[in-house]
Amino acid sequence: MSAPAVETTRADAGLAIRLEGVSLGYGRHAVLDGLHLDIAPGEVLVIVGPSGSGKSTVLRAIAGLLAPRAGRVLAQGVPVSGPSPGRAMVFQDDALLPWRTVRRNVELPLRIRGVPRRERRAAAESWIGRVGLAGWEDRLPRELSGGMRQRVQLARSLAGAPRAVLMDEPFGALDAQTRGEMQRLLLDVLRDTLATVVFVTHDVDEALLLADRVVVLGHHGGHHAGHHGGHHGGHGGIGCVLPVPDPRTPDIDRAELRARIIEEL
Repeated sequence: MSAPAVETTRADAGLAIRLEGVSLGYGRHAVLDGLHLDIAPGEVLVIVGPSGSGKSTVLRAIAGLLAPRAGRVLAQGVPVSGPSPGRAMVFQDDALLPWRTVRRNVELPLRIRGVPRRERRAAAESWIGRVGLAGWEDRLPRELSGGMRQRVQLARSLAGAPRAVLMDEPFGALDAQTRGEMQRLLLDVLRDTLATVVFVTHDVDEALLLADRVVVLGHHGGHHAGHHGGHHGGHGGIGCVLPVPDPRTPDIDRAELRARIIEEL
């Protein structure tokens, strides 16, 4: 009896995102043409593809940072016309303000939204603890390692309870050990958040670890190359749909899935 309630809660909390015949590019350079994609509320969708395939461009369009040349991007049925606090971005570069402490960096989006000081401090300290940085609240970014700074960025992105979290290769600049730690942390955090997550990476293993579905972008448009949980969406081009094991844990054999995605690439 409890499962339907959980699904309803996830649908209410996460954004439904749709790309309808979206064409994207910069200047005269076309990156993607006629992309169709449905992202279900609460889904973790990972986009993989080679350099230049348009992974980050799709993310920027969903964030409202890039207007489509054709087609439209919808968030909960409403056309995306610009950035929104309901769609939080997490970048590879942590983009922390160097003169603000960890706590004040995490508080920043709440302050911009006019959240009272006591409430934003409580939310910031809660998320700082959840990402494993309790005791570091008063440190400046220059006093933190790369992995710690990414933890701060993750806390800052989630403190405002966004309905979608858009992550652009957030662990790409980290060493292998720190990257693994951040992947495990993200999995733990995703169990607690109801937001829709769109995660961009070029790492197939990272995609298989994190995703409900994996979308492969080649040089000629978008392909679905992974699926889990019953959420299907339209796509440009011809692709295949593969199950991603659940629960997503590092010790599951993904050799066949990995090979199929690499073949799609």
